[in-house]
Parts: sequence; structure tokens; C-alpha cells
Amino acid sequence: MSNNHFDVLIIGAGLSGIGAACHLTRKCPNHTYAIIERRERIGGTWDLFKYPGIRSDSDMFTLGYSFRPWTESKVLADGASIRNYVEDTAKEYGVTRHIRFGRKVVTANWSSADKRWTVETTHEDSGETETFTANFLFSCTGYYNYDQGFRPDFPGEDSFKGQIIHPQHWPEDLQCQGKKVVVIGSGATAVTLVPAMAKLGAKVTMLQRSPTYVATVPELDPISAGLRRFLPEMAVYRLARARNIGLQRMIFKLAKQRPKLVRRALLAAARRQLGDDFDMTHFRPSYNPWDERLCAVPNGDLFKSLRKGESEVVTDHIDTFTEKGILLKSGKELEADIIVTATGLNIQMLGGVQGTVDGKPVNPQDTMVYKGAMLKDVPNMALIFGYTNSSWTLKADLVCEYVCRLLNHMDKTGIQVATPRDNEGCETDNNFLEMQSGYIQRATNELPRQGSRQPWQVVQNYFYDLPRLKAGAIEDGVLEFSDRKPARKKGLVASLLGA
Repeated sequence: MSNNHFDVLIIGAGLSGIGAACHLTRKCPNHTYAIIERRERIGGTWDLFKYPGIRSDSDMFTLGYSFRPWTESKVLADGASIRNYVEDTAKEYGVTRHIRFGRKVVTANWSSADKRWTVETTHEDSGETETFTANFLFSCTGYYNYDQGFRPDFPGEDSFKGQIIHPQHWPEDLQCQGKKVVVIGSGATAVTLVPAMAKLGAKVTMLQRSPTYVATVPELDPISAGLRRFLPEMAVYRLARARNIGLQRMIFKLAKQRPKLVRRALLAAARRQLGDDFDMTHFRPSYNPWDERLCAVPNGDLFKSLRKGESEVVTDHIDTFTEKGILLKSGKELEADIIVTATGLNIQMLGGVQGTVDGKPVNPQDTMVYKGAMLKDVPNMALIFGYTNSSWTLKADLVCEYVCRLLNHMDKTGIQVATPRDNEGCETDNNFLEMQSGYIQRATNELPRQGSRQPWQVVQNYFYDLPRLKAGAIEDGVLEFSDRKPARKKGLVASLLGA
């Protein structure tokens, strides 16, 4: 067993963790840090998922980092390109050498006596344990369980003679050409898989219990392509980023203020792409736009696949699996060689790490989120959880900038411990995400709480967070500072001179 001490310990080497390390390199060059990563490669989500067509559902001008431009032409990038972008960013900022790969974080304990975190890890291949200590802990583990996606038990599964696959565990050697494939689900994964598997020669059916709003976005950005002829890459990136942030916010705000208008626009756009003969009940959700996250498809690839007859969509409930496929409540049977359960994710806070403060367990559901970045009564610890109505990285960048400001403030003032305290009883019973999506509702009792007032409220609004996290007061009367380092004694000459 070895012991390694750092100023900051980052958990996770995905999009968030690499971004956090780059921000530290840029804004806190005097702070030492290390990244603990369970996998053997950089990338997180974009290294884990291997299913056909895997791509972002946010545009890369806002999913990319604020400090490093996305220079490729695709607006919604494929998973491999995103992983390469994250890896290249790590190399450019010298982050890769700070990563400790292949280590699973098991426990993290804060000691008030020692004013530090002790993190126990296990190397899953060898079983070797290793201990790290840090003054500050930064959780960048994402929000879902990497080991197991959400997988309901379907009646009669054992009778099905074909393959059942969850997208989170996609077999690399899967052959689907000429096969009948049923994709269960209607979320971002399903609308990606259906056209992608159809292109591979499969006959695909998307089976959904209820419709989802699906919006077409351009595959390429002609405006940025044109501006690159005259402007530096970073200038083009910043212009596109500002434009898309504004568009995202405008559409979300309009959806909340005038939901019927946005609903009509989305359905009309889908109708134009699907044709007049298509049964639009498959794309008419029962809820308003942005009550759940919208699905985005580049150049309407899902609609094109459906219109060409390469795939189909069925809205029904499953009665039971059969030898040949799935029997629906309506009595119809869908024959399948392969069934893909694109049924969602299991939310997991802090990467499933068991955290304690002075030996007392930290249960996320018993805490409250401070400024969308820290947890009530948990000292010297921050976490990243991106926006639900916009690109993840927009919030991740802001949290990283706030953490860097906090660390520099503590360093300048000699403060060793910063702990959010709720002295006014602001906690509510609401989780901090407050969306109707199934994966959030399933985990509502495991999520941190929302407060009744700021800074305990999580506002899904980049323009609201921007000034508060980038320039707001660090000492706000809610963040408690303690254990200030004693001032160094003055020398004799300095004392005589009154220095």
C-alpha cells in the first residue's frame, strides 16, 4: 500500500474530469492534483458506449470546453470523435501524466482533525489497494451507474431464442445485417440506434410505450465553415458557442412560456419529414416540450429511415416475450432476432463512492446542493452535474471556474476548510433536478435536495449561473470558512520597520 498526497484529487477522467484538470492547470498552477480513473482509458461515457451511431445529443460548440475549440465539421459528433477531442485536450494541457488509471474508488473519508480527505482505491485487475490523500476532493464521475444500465424484467424473457442486448454493454462482434431488430425505447439512445442499425442492413422496429419529442438539427454548421475563411478558429468557436447558448435558452424559455406553440412547431417539422401518410400519433407526446429532455437527430436521420421504410415505429405495451420476439398488449407480435433494451440509465451520484465525514456516512439524498457545485455539510468537496436542458459542459466549465476561484481564495487567505452550511432551514423535499424523465423519477429518493432559496436552488439557466459562479462573492455568509493557517512570525528587522 502506498500513500500519495495532493492539493486536489479528481475522481473521473471523462469529459468533466479532464476539463477540471485543465482548469486547474490554467487557473491554479501552484496546486498539485491527480485524477483517479477506474477505466484504462480517457473518455468516460465516450469510451464506455460502443453501440452503432453513438453520438452527442448536444451541439459540440457548447459540449466542447470553453477554452479549447471544437474544429471538426459535425455539429452532433460521434462518440469516437468526442473521445479523441477529450484525449487531445488532456495531452495539450499536460493532464495525461496526472491520471492514475485502473483504480476504483471505494471510500472517501474526510477527517476534520487532519483537514484532508483519505481516498481508498482498488486496482480491479490485481486487487491491489492504494491510498490517496487530498486537501480538496472533486467528483467528476457523471451521473449514472457504469456497471449496469436500467433494465426492467420483461415477462417471458427466458423463452426468447434470440439475443437480448443493453446498449451499455454492446458486443463488439454483433452482426445485424439481414436481422430483425426490435429496439425498446424512445429516448436519445433509441433514436440514434434505429437509423444506425438500419444502415447496417437490419430491419429495425422502434417499440415505445409513449412518444418523445424529436427535433432535427443540421449535421454541419455552414456559418462557422464560412467564418473559418476569415477568422481565427477560437473566434469562430466563441461566436458559434454564444449563438447556440442563446438559441438553447430561447427555445427552452419559449417551451415553458408557450408550450402549445413549440409543440405545434415540433410536430409540424416532424410531419414535413415523415410525409402526410405517416401516423403522427407515434410522435405526439402527452406532455409539454421540455418537461422531459428533447431528442435531437442530425439532418432528421430517424425520420428519413422511417419514411424510406428501412425502419418502423410501434407504440404499444409489452405483454410478454415469446420464442420469436415480443407479444404486445394489442395482440400484435413483433418478430425479432435481436432485442435491444434501450430502456435508460441508472442514476448514481458520486460514482457510487461511499463518502464519510469524520466517520459519518454522506448520503446524497440527505444533503442539499450549494450553488450547484457543493454539498451541504461536506467540507472541501465539489461535484459536477451538468445542465438537463442544455449542454453538460456549460455547467461543468462554470463549476470548474468557481472551484478554481475558491481554491485560490483559500490559498490567499490561509483558509484550510470551506463547508456549505444551511443556517436558515432552506431544505425542501424536492430533488435538485425536478424533471419528469423516468430515469430521474426512479432515482428521486437518491438525489440531493433542492433548497427553498439561493444559493441552495439549482437553476437550469446558464445566463443566471454565469455571473454568480464566475464572479460572485466567495465569502457569501453561507460558505463557512475555518482553520485559517496561523500567520508567519515577522523577523526582527521587519518588526522594527513596522512591516
